[in-house]
Amino acid sequence: MTSAKINIRTGQRKDLPRVLELIKELAEYEKAPLEVTNTLELMEQDGFGANPIYGFFVAEDEKEIVGLSLYYWRYSTWKGKRLYLEDIIVTEKERGAGIGKLLFDRTMQHSLDSNCTGMMWQVLNWNEPAIRFYKKYSTKLDDGWTNCQLEREQIKNLLKADQK
Repeated sequence: MTSAKINIRTGQRKDLPRVLELIKELAEYEKAPLEVTNTLELMEQDGFGANPIYGFFVAEDEKEIVGLSLYYWRYSTWKGKRLYLEDIIVTEKERGAGIGKLLFDRTMQHSLDSNCTGMMWQVLNWNEPAIRFYKKYSTKLDDGWTNCQLEREQIKNLLKADQK
């Protein structure tokens, strides 16, 4: 366990600059630093605007935020309301100190408090430390699904092509 006292609390607007730093640190770890296009302005609007679409918890020691759990709601046609855990991030120097467990436990409790039927998330197949972490929870790892995505510019181009 970590030697510092860690406090887990609901994230606030003022936390967003540090949250974005942690997101960029994760992108470096995942070998995709150029993929982060999110901005403080978007995060503020999307998390603290009229219709927030995500929430987060932070882990802080006496000095700064050292971890984060960011989630949003997902609706499954088969299961109903689910909490989707987008990321748990712990700054590199604090990994292995139990902070991820504190964040994950708080997020699980939030899914229950929010009357969700369960939680979902993804983990990169090469991220062995994360896979080991999740296996401690008897997590069902599903390799039967393929991730799909389209970026905004692709969507615009596809729709433009369909109009011709």
